[in-house]
Amino acid sequence: MQAVLFCQVESAEHKQQAGVLIREYLEWLNERVQSDYGIGFDVESMVTSDLSDSEKFHPPDGRFYLVRYKDEVAGVGCLKKLEKRVGEIQRMYVLPSFRGTGIGRALVNRLIEDARAIGYHRLKLESLEFLEAAHSLYRSVGFREIDPYADNSMKSYQDAENLGKYYSITVFMEMNL
Repeated sequence: MQAVLFCQVESAEHKQQAGVLIREYLEWLNERVQSDYGIGFDVESMVTSDLSDSEKFHPPDGRFYLVRYKDEVAGVGCLKKLEKRVGEIQRMYVLPSFRGTGIGRALVNRLIEDARAIGYHRLKLESLEFLEAAHSLYRSVGFREIDPYADNSMKSYQDAENLGKYYSITVFMEMNL
């Protein structure tokens, strides 16, 4: 396999590139959730938070990677602190044209490695129910399904009356490190 490179998002250029990918990913998810389930979320607020929060996905407690493959931007993936010794994977997205190349597996493995190096003992994530390929990947590296957890990311971006519906269409997962 061609080398997959992970660039920590720090420069303005990397932030711009990561923002394009995150926006594309969230807009696609939002359109699907709106059409299939009648709920949605504020994509721009999420993108703004991801790109402007200097601690959310950045060292020492997090990671914010732009993934390059064959000298092209191919994906993005993030790790953040949920609580002491617990991290969360977020915004893991590989462009459709790069799927099937092993980038997703390389990215999740890198985020798991980083979580261990940071000192996390558990790693969590949430993923919409229709993302079956992602769930298969996560299970293959040791994640298992759990009940919704308190500090999940959509709690801040979902109306209180729709939160239960969101939970019902979401797969929550966890692995011990």
